[in-house]
Amino acid sequence: MSNQTSTAMRVSSVSIAANLLLSAGKLAAGLLARSGAMVSDAVHSASDVFSTVIVMVGVKVSGKAADREHPYGHERMECVAAIVLAAVLLATGLLIGWQGARHLLFPGEEALPVPGALALVAALVSIAVKEAMFWYTRRYARQLGSAALMADAWHHRSDAMSSVGALIGIAGARMGLPILDPLASVVICAFIVKAAFDIFMEAVNKLVDHSCDAETEAAIRACVLNHGEVRRVDLLRTREFGSRVYIELEISLDAELSLGAAHGIAESVHDDVERTFPQVKHIMIHVNPFIKSDENGGERE
Repeated sequence: MSNQTSTAMRVSSVSIAANLLLSAGKLAAGLLARSGAMVSDAVHSASDVFSTVIVMVGVKVSGKAADREHPYGHERMECVAAIVLAAVLLATGLLIGWQGARHLLFPGEEALPVPGALALVAALVSIAVKEAMFWYTRRYARQLGSAALMADAWHHRSDAMSSVGALIGIAGARMGLPILDPLASVVICAFIVKAAFDIFMEAVNKLVDHSCDAETEAAIRACVLNHGEVRRVDLLRTREFGSRVYIELEISLDAELSLGAAHGIAESVHDDVERTFPQVKHIMIHVNPFIKSDENGGERE
């Protein structure tokens, strides 16, 4: 198992442990304080365990070595996991929004008991823990370039938002303003749906060989040109493959160089780019002879 896969599995294990403890605590608080909002929030936290399991499966499969049937590896399976999580996140957001809209449209449909103060404490603890889990998971998702972990991070954020809605609803009920709960749910729904859409689009872009952003490509080009022997970058193409990047590169070298010298420079450029950009899995470099008459030429299309 690679270091990247091990780190992702460790982060996911922490997520599962935190969600199990948190859902048990919120369920107990909801029952003791007679808070339906807190019981629903406990169920939401418990459902996050399922989402994290999806992440672990996706990361585990994507970390498998290349084989005969998959010569380029399995990294895109992580994108598949991210799309599944985006769908789960979308369903969660729509469910929260529907519950809020239903209470707004039919305000007298249910008469709930006024929840106790323990439910407020549980909601505050849940917000703090889930927000901490969001930042913790997001940090490693960015570090590893993991779409699945990033989706799970946003699932933590959606749970924190759900707890915010529960807090507002519980506080509103205790103050005689129960309408605050459904209003908060509708607003939270919009945030969660937007996050699900962003996660989905990022995963799809990685599945369809989307290029790296302009800033990353500029940094790669600068790294290549940092080699004094490279006279010009004739072509630079990048494509995202799951959490990894493939590069197609053409460089111009002095036409008088021997084949062995040109090969050595290309190999040095190859190693330097892979060392500088850990997300790069493979670089294909083609060497062109540099002709002085082409000095003002630009990068080829």
